[in-house]
Amino acid sequence: MSSWKRKIARLAEKLSGTVITHPAEIHQLPERVLLRRFFADFEVDCVFDVGANKGQYARQLRDDIGFQGHIVSFEPIPYVYVDLAKRASTDPKWHVARQALDREAGPAIFNVMASDVFSSLHRPAEDQPSRFSQTNTISTSIEVTRATLATEYVRWRDELGFKRPFLKMDTQGNDLAVFEGAGDMIAHFVGLQSELSYRPLYAGIPGFAETLQAYEARGFRLTGLVPSNAGHFPDLHEIDCIMYRTDAALRLAGPSA
Repeated sequence: MSSWKRKIARLAEKLSGTVITHPAEIHQLPERVLLRRFFADFEVDCVFDVGANKGQYARQLRDDIGFQGHIVSFEPIPYVYVDLAKRASTDPKWHVARQALDREAGPAIFNVMASDVFSSLHRPAEDQPSRFSQTNTISTSIEVTRATLATEYVRWRDELGFKRPFLKMDTQGNDLAVFEGAGDMIAHFVGLQSELSYRPLYAGIPGFAETLQAYEARGFRLTGLVPSNAGHFPDLHEIDCIMYRTDAALRLAGPSA
């Protein structure tokens, strides 16, 4: 749905108390409804958008969620970054960085796939479903600069002054490494959204259960599971989890009786 149509739809939603969406975007509806409530209740004031590609998630935050705070988008592929930066250039609260985030900092080889949305620090799994064999295949490999979420959190906090950030990861198999690269700084994020691999498309990456357990071990609790794409019926390959930090929720609720 175009930006101006979404603005009209949001006004109609407020007036009618209903939710309006395009048929092609129905799979995004659970995510939109949950994020609207989450961002309001947890007073999110900044989103770290890791694996931003061309800024699809940031545009959804602006157009469909109504989020008006800061967005920091990370994208390592040079030609994709150029497109991302152009889209962000008219939004003073949308910031971009040409970096890959990982467990550790330093140079690395990044695999650019035939369809750039599948690009990853990891190689495609040899046993990936055949439906992805044309899109999730390496087109070229480039050297990229990696940073950690710990250093990027401090950098952007000092520059932007946010208090209640939210972490969004869509790094094609590298979400857990990004999360672990935050170290103790992860405690400052009030919530996160991460893609879980039910049937991994990349070699050697953790499965959904291991990833969820790692997030829970660091103080995050599941609030919802939402589709990450339109799906590949009848199979489920990936799904997004949305989680909150329990101490952040307690601060919002105030002292118990």
